Parts: sequence; C-alpha cells; structure tokens
Amino acid sequence: MLSSARHAFARAPRRAFSTTSTRKDPEIRTTKSDKEYASYTVATTNYPPPPPNPDGSRQEAGTTWHHVICFNPGQTNYLRTLQKGAQVYVEANFELRDPDPSADPSSVQAQRQIFLRHESIRVIRQAPSHNETQE
Repeated sequence: MLSSARHAFARAPRRAFSTTSTRKDPEIRTTKSDKEYASYTVATTNYPPPPPNPDGSRQEAGTTWHHVICFNPGQTNYLRTLQKGAQVYVEANFELRDPDPSADPSSVQAQRQIFLRHESIRVIRQAPSHNETQE
C-alpha cells in the first residue's frame, strides 16, 4: 500500500506560482497534429541573494528564465495580447523528467527537464508602451 501511495504522489500534478515579468511577446505555435498553443518565457529573480561569502562579499541575486506552454485555446487567445515586459502572476503545473541514460550527454534528453504547463495568468502591470520607453 505504501508503494502505491508513493507512486500516486510521484505522479500527482505539482504547481508552481510566481510573480514575474515576460521576457518577450508570447509565440503562437502549432503541434504536429495542428493544435495551436502558446509559448512564453518569464523571469524570476532569486531573492534574497545568497548568504555573504566568508570575506563578507555577497553575490548578486540571480535571474532564472522559465519557458511556459499553454494548450488552452481561450488562454492562448488571451496570451496573444500580452507584451514583453508585462508583470504577471503565473500559475503552472510542472512535470520533472529524468534524463535518458542512453542519450548523448550533450543532448537535451540527457538533462533533467522541467516542463511548465500554463494554468492561469493575471496581469499585474501592463508592459510600458513603446512611447513611454523612449521618453
């Protein structure tokens, strides 16, 4: 019974939440079976920064980029309106895929992969308009 409970937990959807900004305008793509989906990239800052080094210096907080995919047609249409630089709150399910031991070590398949599947998004602040950024 414990084994089946562990197996069920391992397969349970996991969720990620983040307030972040969009890296670029979302891209609308098509699967091999002609189903449209949106792909977008968001950034998070690893804050607070790491603890100070023994000499008292401190590394700057790093930025991590996350690639999110959305297969929901209604959300895909909404994502078309999103622009680079918008501050958003994203909820996504994530799936961890272990490396394929038989894959070429330099290939993507040989790396542990995290897939983020879009669940919802809320715009906190629209991206600055092109005119605002030139002022």
